[in-house]
Amino acid sequence: MEMFEFIDGKIYSKGLGIIVLIVNGIGYKVNTTENTINQVQVGDQTTIYTHMALREDEVVLFGFSSKEELSMFHQLRSVSKIGSKVACGILSYFTPKELAINIYEGSIANISKAPGVGKKTAERMIVELKDKLSTLDLSSEYTEPLVDKEEVVHQETVDALISLGYTKQEGQKAVKSLVNKDLSVDEMIKESLKLLMKS
Repeated sequence: MEMFEFIDGKIYSKGLGIIVLIVNGIGYKVNTTENTINQVQVGDQTTIYTHMALREDEVVLFGFSSKEELSMFHQLRSVSKIGSKVACGILSYFTPKELAINIYEGSIANISKAPGVGKKTAERMIVELKDKLSTLDLSSEYTEPLVDKEEVVHQETVDALISLGYTKQEGQKAVKSLVNKDLSVDEMIKESLKLLMKS
């Protein structure tokens, strides 16, 4: 049973894998993902959905900017040999929707790209979570067909840009600029490279 469902407060500071949320003069140190860190700004009043982990010598608070990310965090922790830190690392690399797509597609190669995840761990995630995800109340985006052509094109383009030395964030930003264009993967890569070389 969770002690806290969520904490509503102001973002006091951000660091590597950490945000500090201030509520009534108390600063809560919250372990989180890069996706959540990128969603909030210092000074923002925001709601963080939390999980409190009790350890022998400390209490550790994990928190996320969306219920979807918290739900996926819990699912990842249910997989054998995946702890809270590895789960956060995976959700720093993938959004919940991206991860769900890869699990449904059985994409071991893509899942293995996340930090702390090898081939065997990726296989366990697919085996243990594929059926569970279909029953999760994660949001309407999970009730839609997860494999769609546009999503696959975008993901393959970002992967190609990463292999060329760009960061995931740079790749996603370039692809986002082209979302309304009906392009093949090769065309999307070429157009993305043009944008990246201009910036």
